[in-house]
Amino acid sequence: MVKVLIRKLDPAVKLPEYKTYGASGMDIIAFIKKPISLKPKMSSIIPTGLSVAFSKNYEIQIRPRSGLAAKNNITILNTPGTIDSDYRGEIKVIIYNHGKEEFIINNGDRIAQMILSPVLKIELEETNGDLPETIRGEGGFGSTGK
Repeated sequence: MVKVLIRKLDPAVKLPEYKTYGASGMDIIAFIKKPISLKPKMSSIIPTGLSVAFSKNYEIQIRPRSGLAAKNNITILNTPGTIDSDYRGEIKVIIYNHGKEEFIINNGDRIAQMILSPVLKIELEETNGDLPETIRGEGGFGSTGK
């Protein structure tokens, strides 16, 4: 277990929670004053009323909920969203409606999952020579087949 400090920006905010013992993500809840209508092919930034602090060796990823995606065509833009270890502002979630019908987000709705992930920093080593050869080489999009 890794300790994450969490602050409720309002006493009425509900803390994220794991819904089952085996869940890897904690459900995040919308904290809004009035329902938000999400029209087809539109997005909205949904506040959660939460801010966090955790070790610099981690990030929090914000991911879509599979039930919202499968049943309502609702997802998260820039998924997974990243909460960096030095960010102290409110967690907000960019919800997008892929569907053909309006979707209403109400206060207290579970809108996303939050997952703590380790971060490995990259040490770049510039080279003027060729990179090591591979079977794939410079083959790009679709180069390995369907």
